[in-house]
Amino acid sequence: MTLAEKVGQVNQRMYGWDAYERAGGGHRLTAAFRAEVAAFGGMGALYGLQRADPWSGVGFDDGLDAAAGAAMAEQVQRHVREHTRLGIPVLLVEEMPHGHQALDGSVLPVNLAVGATFDPELYAQAAAAAGAELRSRGAHLALVSALDLVRDPRWGRAEECFGEDPHLAARLTEALVDGTGRAGVGVVLKHFAGQGATLGGRNSAATELGARELHEIHLVAARAGVAAGASGVMAAYNEFDGLPCVASRYLLTEVLRERWAFEGIVMADGGAVDRLVRLTGDPVAAASLALDAGCDLSLWDACFARLGEAVEQGLVAQAALDAAVARVLTLKFRLGLFEQAGAPAGGTSTGAGPYAAGPRPSAAEVGERIARASLTLLAHDGAVLPLSPATGRIAVLGPNADRVEQQIGDYTAPQRPGSGITVLQGIRAAAAPGTEVSYARGCALVGDDVSEVPEAAALAAGADVAVLVLGGSSARSAGTAFDDNGAAVVSSGAAPGMTCGEGVDLADLALPAGQLALLDAVSATGTPVVVVLVQGRPHALPDLDGRAAAVLSAWYPGPRGGRAVAEVLFGVHEPRGRLPVSVPRSAAQLPVFYNGKDHRYRGYVDQTHLPRYPFGHGLSYTEVRYGPPRLSCGSVGADAPTLTCRVTVRNVGSRPADETVQLYLRRLTGGSSWPRVRELRAFTRVLLAPGAEGEAVFEVGAHTLASLDRSLTWRVEPGTVSLETGPCATRTQGACLEITAPRP
Repeated sequence: MTLAEKVGQVNQRMYGWDAYERAGGGHRLTAAFRAEVAAFGGMGALYGLQRADPWSGVGFDDGLDAAAGAAMAEQVQRHVREHTRLGIPVLLVEEMPHGHQALDGSVLPVNLAVGATFDPELYAQAAAAAGAELRSRGAHLALVSALDLVRDPRWGRAEECFGEDPHLAARLTEALVDGTGRAGVGVVLKHFAGQGATLGGRNSAATELGARELHEIHLVAARAGVAAGASGVMAAYNEFDGLPCVASRYLLTEVLRERWAFEGIVMADGGAVDRLVRLTGDPVAAASLALDAGCDLSLWDACFARLGEAVEQGLVAQAALDAAVARVLTLKFRLGLFEQAGAPAGGTSTGAGPYAAGPRPSAAEVGERIARASLTLLAHDGAVLPLSPATGRIAVLGPNADRVEQQIGDYTAPQRPGSGITVLQGIRAAAAPGTEVSYARGCALVGDDVSEVPEAAALAAGADVAVLVLGGSSARSAGTAFDDNGAAVVSSGAAPGMTCGEGVDLADLALPAGQLALLDAVSATGTPVVVVLVQGRPHALPDLDGRAAAVLSAWYPGPRGGRAVAEVLFGVHEPRGRLPVSVPRSAAQLPVFYNGKDHRYRGYVDQTHLPRYPFGHGLSYTEVRYGPPRLSCGSVGADAPTLTCRVTVRNVGSRPADETVQLYLRRLTGGSSWPRVRELRAFTRVLLAPGAEGEAVFEVGAHTLASLDRSLTWRVEPGTVSLETGPCATRTQGACLEITAPRP
């Protein structure tokens, strides 16, 4: 290959929507695309050929539907085959944050909802279904947020995380890799690494992570995803130890390639290489810095296209460029591009992973199942829910009660008019004939205008129950301003229609003043109130005892989420979601994640330091009681730790239970560093009929007991630990286990 051809294979600087244009009744390739291919004798990857949203400016009038998308993908490949010397096919890269971000692509609930299911098998099915849609349109590589953790819920991208816990994120990341692989699609895991730990919850800001915190918390999911066979990782914007991740040789080479033996690609986040010019003062040197650190493929930047100059000037070794090109070409071979450049290929997975099974459901179907499984009952007086079919009058109120766009999250393509099911529509469909269902918005999503509150309160006063749908929104609109990487630009309080999403960080996590005034007015009527929170981050909640009979959290449940909410409210399905994040009482008490270091802090003088609702919490319409954990032995050797932990759970109520039993590790003595309060190490579901008793069984081994030693290596260390089981992080019972040192 010539030097220009090599640089072309690590080039992904073009926006995919600039590669085509309307022509007559169809679409054709643009002159800009043809010029880009000609300049480098090919193209490594093309991002977002089928992306549609307000940032790209692509909608139904000019964008690609499923059929047109597949045809345009073939045009891209045919042009490269016929107009370049080597005819190397192009990697077509698409966003798949919660479904393929394309016109008519199925929209899944956001990742925070996935985390609330505690169900990797269900998520693997969703990833397979979404990946199949992407692959049917000719694309090969899905970009999916999986590695970030919600360590500060003020961060606008909290909805893209699986939660605050590394073990939960790791299990769901494995499921993601398995599911996309079964669809013949490679996955690039975002973002590597530590982006969820930026100071103040500020997007793309600095982190102050030490190496231990990085490895113990923020690299766990990445390590699991790499071991599962991820095709790539995306280097994050944030810095680690003074260097942006895309320039960190420690992260991209020493950890990723040398320690973990990763053979996939490293992709830069959008424009991240160009940001390095502030360090180097020169774009050619910036490209050299990223390549030498271990970055293989650019994204939207100008610098990487000048790597030929860097090699000629001796700023970077030819071997470094060759290695990056080899990794890109290897991925193309693995994904079958050279066999079927324009048509769906078989991919790298045989479907024999831990979650492979049976016929593949549609993405829309499995998305609705995720929505139902994610709904989390935070509080309940035991009387109002489930709603009786005989309920005569239901008032459905609130700014999120009848807006599909406020159910579907950020990074979502435009939806067909009339598609989706709102909470109001879901309740009307689920209610018995003759039920009077009234509706009022009550207030705007943001602000303190209370002019609509009296109407809503009047409807509540005349109803048997009021369903108050509050929360936030990540809905982008044509009026939203964007940064050059697609993040929303917040100029005065919030972007239009957005209180969450990329670029929309909050200082105050309380619900807006108008929503709180609506809650007060409706509660004051004396009508039983059910609060439904449709949200992309955990808002800080006031004390709702005596004000709300029940509180249900629905993390952006997707376009059909309204039906899922209604079916749970009416008891068609039991609530089974569990909190993947701790819910704070106020932003002033942050951080509130459950697995901090165990320094036995007593709390603030003016308020408790404990969350409103803890990690793992979730109620049901019945009562489940836990026995203490029982270990098969009280002592194991650090060199071969194998035992079984059992716990009996009993449903003492009158309805079926779908219980998520959680296993935590708490180190009491020993270890290489100060212990954490407790750490989730396993979870399992137990289905119980009314009055039935069951047993959760955990096979405990090195994967459960390991901790990070002084060399930042995971191993089982001697000492005393407590294995704790329970329904959440703060309601556990423990059994002590002695771990003895290996015999000399």
